[in-house]
Amino acid sequence: MLAVFDAQKVKPSPSALREEPLVDRPARSLGQAAAPEAPQIIFVNRFFYPDHSATSQMLTDLAFHRATAGRPVRVITSRQRYDDPQAGLSEQETMNGVAINRVSTTRFGRSALIGRGFDYLSFYVSVWRSILALATPGAILVAKTDPPLLCIPALYAVRQRGLRLVNWLQDLYPEVATKLGVPIARGPVAPALLRLRDISLRAASANVVVGERMAELVRARGVDPTRVHVIPNWCDDDEIRPVANADNPLRREWGLNGRFVVGYSGNLGRGHEFETILGAAEHLRHEPHIVFLFIGGGRKLDEFVSEVHKRNLAGAFRFLPYQERAGLKHSLSVPDVHWISLRPELEGLIVPSKFYGIAAAGRPVIAITASDGEIARLVRRHRCGIVVEPGASQILANHLRHLSADVGAVTGMGYRARTMLDHHFTRQQAFAAWDRVLDGDRP
Repeated sequence: MLAVFDAQKVKPSPSALREEPLVDRPARSLGQAAAPEAPQIIFVNRFFYPDHSATSQMLTDLAFHRATAGRPVRVITSRQRYDDPQAGLSEQETMNGVAINRVSTTRFGRSALIGRGFDYLSFYVSVWRSILALATPGAILVAKTDPPLLCIPALYAVRQRGLRLVNWLQDLYPEVATKLGVPIARGPVAPALLRLRDISLRAASANVVVGERMAELVRARGVDPTRVHVIPNWCDDDEIRPVANADNPLRREWGLNGRFVVGYSGNLGRGHEFETILGAAEHLRHEPHIVFLFIGGGRKLDEFVSEVHKRNLAGAFRFLPYQERAGLKHSLSVPDVHWISLRPELEGLIVPSKFYGIAAAGRPVIAITASDGEIARLVRRHRCGIVVEPGASQILANHLRHLSADVGAVTGMGYRARTMLDHHFTRQQAFAAWDRVLDGDRP
């Protein structure tokens, strides 16, 4: 229907976690002490290439970018994949100039909370040991947030080795766990974890967050504003381009020609809700030209599929697994519109990164979020989709009914989505901002 257009148990000593900056100078001097030789950059995250999860892809892109520019880069990660805890990736290798060290951990996976906790703890310990063994004094340690609160063992390690810490915050824990009712975040545990987390944020040379509302929350925790940098996530916007329905082989292969496709691509986790989209589908059950396509997985997928069948909506839904990254250009262009959801109480704690791939594919966004949320603000500002409050299923159904009959409106919103991305959220813009943080200047 759309036309193409351009466009991881070690208790830190109190002295190791004292609230003081790692260096006496502000973040803009990060990296200057090692001049003219660039300091070693060590990224730490539970997943890395060839894993396909969103945080892994972001880290892979940035690590390869830094290595291509001649910087010494190392990644410390696990031997697992996000969706395969039994995967046994090689312990050491070098790829695209990046030295990769994969540590051993327990392999309980994501199905049980206690098993996941053991996986996290074993990763913390293994990573701490690896940093002490591999890091050179003066190196910059970039700690992501998988597993949660990785910044706490990271701070303990940098104190011991004389490193500089950059926290890359994809989400804010323990707040997310508290909002989701995770048992470990109840009682006195959450405040203790929060205090340790805040010590790490205040001591870091820089804290990179992925949205403006997240930046507001971090600053409110007493973090020096000059050490808080907003760098949104990205996608491969050179590879992901708008593809017209008529030119998309997946539309034919999946039997979707002539249908108005409402899509979801990626992880469906505890922070997302699907009741609104199910309600809309019930209102639209007698309009077979509208079909709902789900591509991906996640903790809540089985529950979602079960509800679809309970409500006799199987005829309106199609479920497909994650697609290879090389094929995202086509898979993201299959839907005429995409939906994104986030529970309102998680606004500022999480930002759905799938938003950028959707925009790159030139498709409108249905933001099922708080009306003043991060994504909702962008959608309204750039007129690239529709904002629907969670629970407003009838309103959502009306919007979808209207859009399915108005090709021009859909095309226009999709065009503006790609234009927004090209002006504000390209991968090269994100790389440039990261270079300024890591090399010493403000983004």
